[in-house]
Amino acid sequence: MSDQLLTIEAIRLDAGHVRLRLTGDLDYDTAPELTAAAAALHGDDEVLVDLTGVGICDSSGLSALLVMQRSAGAIRLTGVSPQLQRMLDRTGLAELLAIQHDDDLRATG
Repeated sequence: MSDQLLTIEAIRLDAGHVRLRLTGDLDYDTAPELTAAAAALHGDDEVLVDLTGVGICDSSGLSALLVMQRSAGAIRLTGVSPQLQRMLDRTGLAELLAIQHDDDLRATG
């Protein structure tokens, strides 16, 4: 069982845009919560997934992110830790999932 449960805070930014702020561990025990949250989204929503508060993300967590990508109109990941970035790179998912880095925010902000 996961040491830290996952909390998902959904914030509707405007029509068609949602921010999901995840806090805790995204793993085998908690990934179904993210999958359920993804199912509640509208297919045309653009979802910003804030992973700043995620401590651990395993293969089940990566799978849940892919399910979310299929459920939503588009997703962007932000707050990706160096460890998670390495996992995304090694699995090839970095090419499939849009990742917004802090540098991207400064350039547009």
